[in-house]
Amino acid sequence: MTGPAAAQGKLEAHYDVTLAGIVVGTGAWAVDILDDQYSAAASGGATGLLKALAHGTGTGSSQGRIVNGALIPSSYTATISSSKKSETIRMSLAGGNVKDFVIEPTPPVDTRRIPVSDVHKRGVFDPMSATLLRVPGTADPLGPDACHASTGIFDGRMRYDLRLSFKRMDTVKSEKGYQGPVVVCAIYFSPIAGYVPDRFAIKYLAAQRNMEIWLAPIAGTRVLVPYRLTIPTPLGTGKMEATEFNTTAMPPQTAAKTR
Repeated sequence: MTGPAAAQGKLEAHYDVTLAGIVVGTGAWAVDILDDQYSAAASGGATGLLKALAHGTGTGSSQGRIVNGALIPSSYTATISSSKKSETIRMSLAGGNVKDFVIEPTPPVDTRRIPVSDVHKRGVFDPMSATLLRVPGTADPLGPDACHASTGIFDGRMRYDLRLSFKRMDTVKSEKGYQGPVVVCAIYFSPIAGYVPDRFAIKYLAAQRNMEIWLAPIAGTRVLVPYRLTIPTPLGTGKMEATEFNTTAMPPQTAAKTR
């Protein structure tokens, strides 16, 4: 395929989240990449013993435009619910800058939290758009260049950077769907603002040098998305991994019908 047809595809995936080998959560993810716009939607929740203890669920969605091959987010919504409370974050963006955002209900003020300034809300992605990694150029997107990325992210509360570094190539075989090569990147977390400095989880993540993200392609596009994420924790390795990873390229006429 050539032209716009080579830039359109979709993904439907399911993930398991495990801690020390025990399944603690599941999730689903759907992504549509068209020639001039994209959308992503995700849902997930605790399972097994963790569900009995926490009963947490979450949903999220993101939309944006594609301009000269670059993904430009325009809106983001996320809702996280537990047995005790529910919280929704809504954000609108333009040109890589946050226009406005709201958290409902309004969270209490924590004076220990490093303030988020207007500067921190410029040149950023929302958390979901940031997981869609478009590799520029014309060479095979599955290669070391995929890991040459540093992304500024604002999630409505915290501003942080994620930096990738190439580690190796590998192969995967899903229970359903994709089997083939993936690019494995080291991933480094740097908190910038909107966080409480003495929180253990923040300090722990920022100090980690053994986190990995495995990236697989959305067919018909130059976009890679997470297939597996591993994070060492004090309780054992935390891992999110696709059990189903169904991805298809969309010809122009098919894409036009979905609009």
